[in-house]
Amino acid sequence: MDLVARFELLSDAAQLAITGGLFWVFAGFAGFMERRRMKRRDLARLEQVGWVPWMGLFMLAAIIGGGCLAMSLPVVLAG
Repeated sequence: MDLVARFELLSDAAQLAITGGLFWVFAGFAGFMERRRMKRRDLARLEQVGWVPWMGLFMLAAIIGGGCLAMSLPVVLAG
């Protein structure tokens, strides 16, 4: 059975928990990239390659992930 079919067969709360966890993993990545961007000393190079709003992506992903996890928590804890 493939991964998508197994995900579809999970309960709604389990799907929300997995989705929220994935959003938090992305938020961690965005936080890491924001920290890396802030440590960068050569701003001219930064302007050449472009700019990504890592802090905004971090906040958005953390809020969405936290909301998904909070909604799924009662059902997941109850078993």
